[in-house]
Amino acid sequence: KDGQSSAWNTCDYSHNVTFYYNWVGKTISVVWTTRDFVVIGLGLMVCLIVILANLLVMVAIFMNQRFHFPIYYLLGNMAAADLFAGLAYVNLMLNTGPWTSMLTKKQWYIRGALIDISLTASVANLLAVAVERHQTIITIQLHSTMTKRRVMLLIVGTWAVSIIMGLVPSTIWNCECDLDDCSTVAPLYSRRFLIFWAVLNLLTFCIMVAVYTRIFIYVRYQIRYTSRHTSEMRNSQTVVKLMKTISMVLGAFVICWTPGLVILLLDGLLGKASHANTYEKFCLVIAECNSMINPIIYTLRDDEMRRTFKWILCCLCRRSSHGVCVVEGRGVACTFVQLSKL
Repeated sequence: KDGQSSAWNTCDYSHNVTFYYNWVGKTISVVWTTRDFVVIGLGLMVCLIVILANLLVMVAIFMNQRFHFPIYYLLGNMAAADLFAGLAYVNLMLNTGPWTSMLTKKQWYIRGALIDISLTASVANLLAVAVERHQTIITIQLHSTMTKRRVMLLIVGTWAVSIIMGLVPSTIWNCECDLDDCSTVAPLYSRRFLIFWAVLNLLTFCIMVAVYTRIFIYVRYQIRYTSRHTSEMRNSQTVVKLMKTISMVLGAFVICWTPGLVILLLDGLLGKASHANTYEKFCLVIAECNSMINPIIYTLRDDEMRRTFKWILCCLCRRSSHGVCVVEGRGVACTFVQLSKL
C-alpha cells in the first residue's frame, strides 16, 4: 500500500485531462444534451450583456470629464475586470461539456486561470476603492487628492497581482504530483490551494466590509456633529450617496461570490465527501451574473452616469444620420448636430 501511495505521489505529466476527471469521479459529458445547449446559450447571452454593459461604463468614464477623478478611474478599472470576466466566461462556455475531454492540460489551465484572474482583479479593485475612499472620507471630501500616477500604480498593481494569482495553479500549486490532493470541482487543482484561495478571499471580504462600515460610521458622525454650512452639508450628502453606491457594489459582489468560495473551501477540506459538484454550476451562474450587476447599480444610483449612458446610446443610434454628438461643458448632453451634405 505504501509503495502504491508513493507511486501516486511521483510526478507523471503524461496524464491527460480526462484522467484527472476520472480519478476524482467527475463525469465529462460524451454527448450533447438539451441541458448543455441551454446552459451554453444562456451563458453566452449573459456574457454578451456583461461585455457590452461594462464597455459602456468604461466609455462613459472616459468621455465625461466629471468622472475624471481617482474614484471613477478605479470604478472604471473594476468595469474592466468585469469585462475581462465576461470574456473569461465566454472561453469557459466554449470549452465545457463534451468539449472538455478535448482540452489539453495547458488549455484547461488557461480556462481556469482566466476565471481566477477575473476574481482576483475584482477583489483587488474593491480593496483599492476602499483605500481611496478611506483616505478621502477622513476630510469629508468627495474626491481624493491622490495623483493620477498613484492611481495608475494601483491599477497596474491590481492586474499584476491578479495575473500572478491566476498562474499559481498551473505553475507551482496543482495536484499533478499528488493525486490524492486533487479537487473534485477543478480536478487538476490542489485541494490545499483551494483552501488557501477561498480563505484568502473570504477574509478579504470581511476586511472590506469592516472598512466600509467604519467609513459609514465616521461619515454619519461628521454630518451630525460638525459644521452646518449648507455647502459642506451638501458635499457630505454627496459623499454618503457615493458611498452607498460603492457599498451596493461590494454587497452584490460578496453575495454573488461567497457561495462559490464556500463550495471551494468545502471541496478543499472534505474532497469527495463535500459533494461540491452538485452545486458547482449553480454557484458559477451566480458569480457570472455579478459582472452585469454593477452597470445596473450605476444606472439606478448615479444620475450623471445615467445621463452619460443615454448620451452614448443616443450617439450610437444616430450615427446612420451622419451627425455628430456634442460634449457640453465638463459633462455630456444628448445634443445632436446634423452635418450638412456635401
